[in-house]
Amino acid sequence: MLEDHNQVWTNCLKLIQRSVASQTFQTWFKPIKAVKLQDKVLTIQVANKFVYDWLEEHHIDILRKAIFKELGVTGRLEYQIVVENHRKIGQVQKPKENNAGSYDVSKIKNPFIIPGIRKLKIDSQLNEKYRFDNFIEGDCNKLARSAGHAIANTKESSGFNPLVMYGDVGLGKTHLAQAIGNEIKAKDPNKTVLYVTTEKFTNQVIDSIKNYAVNDLTNFYQNIDVLIVDDIQFLSNRTKTQDIFFNIFNALHQQGKQIILTSDRAPKDL
Repeated sequence: MLEDHNQVWTNCLKLIQRSVASQTFQTWFKPIKAVKLQDKVLTIQVANKFVYDWLEEHHIDILRKAIFKELGVTGRLEYQIVVENHRKIGQVQKPKENNAGSYDVSKIKNPFIIPGIRKLKIDSQLNEKYRFDNFIEGDCNKLARSAGHAIANTKESSGFNPLVMYGDVGLGKTHLAQAIGNEIKAKDPNKTVLYVTTEKFTNQVIDSIKNYAVNDLTNFYQNIDVLIVDDIQFLSNRTKTQDIFFNIFNALHQQGKQIILTSDRAPKDL
């Protein structure tokens, strides 16, 4: 058995990399660091509890396979979680039933999570009254409606990503943006769709900065399948919020996730 924790984890990563998509590996596995190896227990460090929960929920099988291959069937994986507000390490205590690892850290606050339902089973914040069939089409919004309909009815990339809709107040931007979200949800209930106003997003950023939870907020948004942000023009002169949104936007776009933005002015004027 290899006694060096870094070498053991490097070998695990090689196996994991062959078993998951490239973007998945880069996002969830590559940032992980090995901490120690003792009595066939490999301890790894992850950024926060959200990452821990995501690994346990979605990648437990491949983690178990890698650990068993390197340490044998009695091998175990434990986690240390960086507690951002104190810059400390939360040592694992109690393993989950699947025995992949455990944690000791405060709960992550997902801004839209439904109480009693685990991660990403969230309220989409969509108004169900906003649908394509009651959207009034005119010359001013015909192109936007066609693009929205293509997004909602195309399983793969529609070619309209990101979709930016701009125009004066009262022309139906919010209605159309939410109609896209409602149509996607109706066709694929497993997709995580989220509508948020820029004001609400900004308030979440402010709260996350106060609570030293920016990473948690960013990780939450980076796992949305369809993100709809209304009135993006209100990000003007909000440098920190722009930076955080830029990171979220980049991560979603690289993963091929759909992004829909509305604004009262053209992108070149923002």
